[in-house]
Amino acid sequence: MNLPDILKHRHTTKAYDKNRKIPAPVVVQLLEALRYSPSSVNSQPWHFFVADNDEGKARIAKATSGPCAFNAPRVMNASHVIVLSARTSLPPEYLETLADQEQADGRYADEEARAQAHKGRAFFVGLHEQAGDVATWSQKQTYIAQGFLLLSAALLGVDATPMEGFDAAILSEELGLKEQGLAPAVIVALGYHSDADFNAKLPKSRLPEKAVFSHL
Repeated sequence: MNLPDILKHRHTTKAYDKNRKIPAPVVVQLLEALRYSPSSVNSQPWHFFVADNDEGKARIAKATSGPCAFNAPRVMNASHVIVLSARTSLPPEYLETLADQEQADGRYADEEARAQAHKGRAFFVGLHEQAGDVATWSQKQTYIAQGFLLLSAALLGVDATPMEGFDAAILSEELGLKEQGLAPAVIVALGYHSDADFNAKLPKSRLPEKAVFSHL
């Protein structure tokens, strides 16, 4: 594996081959990439909605109407489509759920260790609650998960399209996000590009190293 070659080959897919499906074992790995993505204080402030059939994809595609209609074929023709949503709040009961899971996974040597970890996480959540930006903070963490998904897809030979071009209000209503304490962050289509994908044929273009790096 040569990481630079994979990074240069990865591109935002513009058209999908509707007849090609991602093998189930590969899908499992992609979902694990999302689940194991890092987040601040292991807050995991996200939920992922996965559509792998026409009915599910059509529900998501409702949000690509009007000015975002150009994204509808990408949603409908991809093998799988994932809505990455972020929690709008991190209430005490959710923080307890995180602590319970960490304890079940063996991360605490004893109750004191659990208490200290829980106190630390609650402290940082409290800072964001005071600042009034918990929802924004959660969205930032969710975008980390998107990065992990895109890189994992490229490593596994799967094409992807991250999309912010959708009506958040429509998608929220269709998936009942508000009632679940969630807000949509980004949609990612996954599959294999078709011959109509012009972007697959274009060279990668990025600013030169000297423009983006400063060595201190």
